[in-house]
Amino acid sequence: MAVTYKKLFHLMIDKNISNAELMEKAGFSANIITRLKRNHYLSLDTIEKICLALNCGVDDILEFTQIPNKPNKD
Repeated sequence: MAVTYKKLFHLMIDKNISNAELMEKAGFSANIITRLKRNHYLSLDTIEKICLALNCGVDDILEFTQIPNKPNKD
């Protein structure tokens, strides 16, 4: 399974919060925003900071998706 943060970006739009505002409220660098946009791994600590900054739950900012099966190279 993979993680996607699409829900986070929709929530940010709904709350009219920019990337810079989220960085300031949650106390992390632009590197984390890049990782979010690329759906890369984030620590639970970072996810918690985001949830506290946006006053939301984990299920409001991320969701699990299936990774498509790769065909065999036989």
